[in-house]
Formats: sequence, C-alpha cells, structure tokens
Amino acid sequence: MTVLAFTKLLVLFTLYQLALPISCRANQLDNLKKLIESRKSRNPPNSKPWNLEKASCVYVGPQEGLMKADKITALPGQPDRVDFDQYSGYVTVDPKAGRALFYYFVESPRNSSTKPLVLWLNGGPGCSSLGYGAMEELGPFRVHSDGKTLYRNDYAWSNVANVIFLESPAGVGFSYSNTSSDYAKTGDNSTADDSYTFLVNWLERFPQYKTRDFYITGESYAGHYVPQLAYTIVSRNKNPNQMRINLKGIAIGNAWVDDNTCLKGMYEYFWTHALNSDETHAGIMKNCDFVAGKFSIACEEYQNRGHQEHGDLDIYNIYAPFCNPTGPKSRSSDSVHDFDPCSDDYVDSYLNRPEVQLALHAKPTQWSFCGDFPWTDSPATILPTIQQLIASGIHIWVYSGDIDGRVPVTSSRYSVNALNLPVETAWRPWYTNGEVGGYVVGYKGVTLTTIRGAGHTVPSYEPERALTFISAFLQGQLPPVS
Repeated sequence: MTVLAFTKLLVLFTLYQLALPISCRANQLDNLKKLIESRKSRNPPNSKPWNLEKASCVYVGPQEGLMKADKITALPGQPDRVDFDQYSGYVTVDPKAGRALFYYFVESPRNSSTKPLVLWLNGGPGCSSLGYGAMEELGPFRVHSDGKTLYRNDYAWSNVANVIFLESPAGVGFSYSNTSSDYAKTGDNSTADDSYTFLVNWLERFPQYKTRDFYITGESYAGHYVPQLAYTIVSRNKNPNQMRINLKGIAIGNAWVDDNTCLKGMYEYFWTHALNSDETHAGIMKNCDFVAGKFSIACEEYQNRGHQEHGDLDIYNIYAPFCNPTGPKSRSSDSVHDFDPCSDDYVDSYLNRPEVQLALHAKPTQWSFCGDFPWTDSPATILPTIQQLIASGIHIWVYSGDIDGRVPVTSSRYSVNALNLPVETAWRPWYTNGEVGGYVVGYKGVTLTTIRGAGHTVPSYEPERALTFISAFLQGQLPPVS
C-alpha cells in the first residue's frame, strides 16, 4: 500500500474511535488502529507476505507434575454443580528471556477422553482470549454484573470439545516476559513462534492429548494468528525429530485476512445496511482502487464522509446498544441469550480480583483486555498462507456474524472469492431449532458460513447458533439442512 493508503486507513480508524463514547471504546479496535498507524511511521512493520523461516530447534521444558499443579479447585463465585475439570497457568516459551504464556483450559463435561482439542485465539492484535473468548463468548461461564460471581453458559464449546484459551503474545493479559525488550519485537512471526512452542510444551504437560484431533479457532485479527500458526504446525510436522501435532482444521470468524478486500467489503456493508448514502457509496467505489490498494485524495474524502454518515453506533454490532452503567439496563446480565453491552466492565472487575488471580494460578497483575505495544510485522494479506493450507489438506472454515460492521460478511465473501475456488456445495440456509441460523456455501478447500443475528464476537450474541456451526465443523459436516 502507498503512504496515502496508510493515511486513509489511519483516518478511518480514528473516526471510528471518535464516534464511540469513551466508556465503550473497544480495545480490539484501538489495537487495530495502532497497527494501521504504525504502517505509516518511520519504522513501519514488515508488510511482506508472511513466510516460515524458522530454526529447527524448539524449546521444550520439564513438565512433570505441572498438569496437577495447574488444576483449578474452583473459581470464586462459580455456580454450584460444576461438572468438568478446568486448569490454568503458565507455559514457559523462552527460559532465557523469562517469557511465559498464560492459558485457561476447560475439559468437556462428557466423554472428554474422546472429544477433540480446540485452541481459541482472540485478535487485536494483542487482545486476551481469556477476557473475550472465555468470559464473554464460548467459555463455560459468563460474569454477573456484580463483577464477583459467574453463571453457566449452556452453549459453551466445551460441550463438544476440550478447549484451550491462550493469552498470546507475551504482554497480553497475564502472559509476560521478564525481558522488557521482547515487547518491542512482537509481531506476527514471533506470535506464531511462541504459540507453537506453547503447544509443544502444553502437550508434554497434558500428554493424553498428544494424539488427539486438534483444531485452531479464533476471530478478528486471529485471521492472521490462526492460519500462521496452522502453517507453522504443518511445516514443523515434516521434521521427523519434532512432535507431530494432529492438526485437522481451522475456523476463523469475522476475520481480518486481507487489507483491500476487507476494506472494500466494509464500505459495501455500510451502503447495503443503510449506513451510507448512495452518493457517498458511488464516490467510494469510483475513486478507491481496492484491487491495487491505491487510494486517491477523492477516495479519502468520500471515505471520511462515509464514517461521518454512519454516526454514533457500535460498529461491532450495528444494532446493539451502548454500555450505559448509569442508565436503565437494556439487557439482562444473567442470560447468555441477551448479551450485556457492559460485559467488558464485569470481566475486567472479576479478573482483577486478587482471589480470582490466585485461583487461576496467575501472578498478581493489573489485568487488561489488550496489551499496549508496537507490532513489528504484519503482512497486508494472509491469503497466500490460506492457499498453502488448502494445498496441505487442512480443513478451513470462514464464519461471519452478519451484523458486524467492523469485519462484515461482505469482507469475508470478498476475501474468500479472491481465492478463486470452485463451488462444491451451493449456497443454502442452515438451521437451529427450526429457525434459519445462517447460510453456508462450500468451496473446494474452504467453507464459508454466516451466523444470523451475530456481531463481531459471534458466540456473545448467538451462542446457540455458534455451538451448532462449530459442532458441524468439528464433525466435518456442513451445518444442518433442517
């Protein structure tokens, strides 16, 4: 991209931020804005296509007895009759630097020994899979408005899998490094490296999962994390002296995978959902070259107008209310069917309670949703990596909540279409409890599915539908016809 293109991206993310009340600004949005801003700095992140050029040696530390030590007796405020085992703690990925990643692991309540292993990664870049994924989306619990007690998520993905939530890279959540310079060197490559080293060591700590079917899932900037980690595994598995990880597939939700297609899809979404005028949309499509990544001054002006036109709304769910702690509650905080817009506040309060950090085996930390550090490398597109995964036979799903304006379904469709894959299963609806849960189309190597009524964090808004599609993904089937 040109400097003008980077300037344009910075402007649009700044407009996003200014459109939101201070109490409701999303940390994920802030971090993506910072990444785009860094692209136009004097020392921009490396934006060359991501490639695997790694040394063959991977650190493996002693793990004996650590699984038992990591077992959680009970989380403070958890409901009665918890019928599954849960673990959390640190896995060292670089003993010389003192770098360690924090994880939270939930075993399935039923037949855990026969269910697959799933790793969940949130995006940002640099945001917490514990705070978002585990506590607000697909984990076994949600946090009450008191910030002290938990209630069950009946649609947790642990119903169908054993799930690891990884706070990665170091500097996110409870993960840390004793070498402060590590934070200045963080990027896509180091994140994939450390996540792979984490997995190898975690599987040594939990050896019963070494041969289990393994899947990687995530959302948003995990559109980078997940394919890159998957390709690292595929490449490392070729080394006969390296542990072989039984990777079967990946699923990425509302995923940022290609700068140009994601931007084009965003503006298409604004227009088709009555957030922009005809004139503004026509101006954007005429003056912005989303194929070559070239953006004129006129393009920038029309984009600025587009962000002004859509006004003050939650771009992650264009129909959701803002969090208003002092006003009347518009959502229930004790039902997973009604996502509370103030959930970030409840989770932040809960994870910063000393007794909670003690129960999680975490170091005393001022926990926050996202780390604040520069990002050193980030390719403009991850599509070549996805193509390599398709060639390797890895099962790939791209899923999209259809009321997210941030990385909308149109962005996902443009990104998948850029792969030029033949259709094997025609577009059709799929169902949950007799209602349309979304739509699905099967390409050769990639499945694209939408989730009706879901925002950027799909399981937050439509937990039952999210469980339906992830169950199908793990079974190697398309979501149900009826």
